[in-house]
Amino acid sequence: MDRPRYALVAYDPWEVEYGDTWAHCSDVEGLFADPPPPVRERYELLGCAPEREFSAAIDLARAEGSAPIGLLTLELLDKAGRSVGEWCLQDVRILGARRCARDLTLLDVTVEGTPVPDQPDYPQRPPLSPGFRLCGDEPWDTARELPWGTTRDLACVYEEPPTQQETAVRLLGCTPRNALRRALDAGEEDLGSAVLRRLDRFGEPVQDAVEGEVTAWIPSARGPGRVDLTLQPLAERPPSAAHDVWELWADGRPGLPNLWARCDEPGRRFWLTTALANRARTAEDAAPGVTFHLDGRHIVDVPAFFCALGEAVNGPGGYFGWGLDALADCLCGRFGARPPFTLLWHDAHIARRCLGVQPRTDSRPHTFEELLAFLTEKSVVVVLG
Repeated sequence: MDRPRYALVAYDPWEVEYGDTWAHCSDVEGLFADPPPPVRERYELLGCAPEREFSAAIDLARAEGSAPIGLLTLELLDKAGRSVGEWCLQDVRILGARRCARDLTLLDVTVEGTPVPDQPDYPQRPPLSPGFRLCGDEPWDTARELPWGTTRDLACVYEEPPTQQETAVRLLGCTPRNALRRALDAGEEDLGSAVLRRLDRFGEPVQDAVEGEVTAWIPSARGPGRVDLTLQPLAERPPSAAHDVWELWADGRPGLPNLWARCDEPGRRFWLTTALANRARTAEDAAPGVTFHLDGRHIVDVPAFFCALGEAVNGPGGYFGWGLDALADCLCGRFGARPPFTLLWHDAHIARRCLGVQPRTDSRPHTFEELLAFLTEKSVVVVLG
């Protein structure tokens, strides 16, 4: 009998059988899907009065056809000119500018960029507002003291995004159990909702893969009594990098350090989600003042830093943040360590070289110096070795 790689588990919290295992599956088809690149939208800043770097970038765009400006923040102003919110575009380029038809002293500026995630699709201007204040990719206080100008209004030039055909996931060689077995025996067509969960070779869960609706089944060629199920995803699928990460977790949580270094950059990012899913929820923090040893031999990018940091604090396969916000949460306690403590960063010259200042105007990764400054601010003593 094939070793089951996946389990299909009921996930509707309103059902009595929530969490019941419906089937073990030997393999899947169509599970992995890398996310499409962020959609770049085109916007018109109407009635714009540019200043400083924004004005210089408009001149550059006129001369060369376009000009990058990085992050652009639009501060929403109330009728008294006070800030009441903000809306951000990242990886912005200025595409052109022309005189505003309503006021020839102002400009209508065309920009292209990607809206920052987890914010409204479009900013709603307050009633009687004079418009928006424009700010750039600078520290918070500097950006507000030295804005890039103002704009009276914003308009989005919508383009119909290409449609993508959503394919189903096929679960192969499944052994149905419990509610699913009863539904199949009764000939029911509505088989319900479930989550597909990756298993290690001992049958223990590694990580949830995708949620979806079980929409069809056929007898499986992989053995008598088995079925092949069709799962229509209702959530984001794991990226292709997940396959290699799960293979490295095939024996459960890794017992050797630095296995994550075998992965490429997308794999290291996914490793962090796997480590988070498997962290000990009741772990006690280390004693105050302890020294952790950070193995810096493989820290060639920011995800590698967090993979190595998780292992320094919590051992192989450990988790201690996947970004600075998550790291700040971990430093509050119950994740293995709470400041003050010492981090002895071995072979720090590798990160210093690979995480240097990036000559980019988009939302770049954190630099070596920025990581050091963040840790120091949080009362972590970093000793470079």
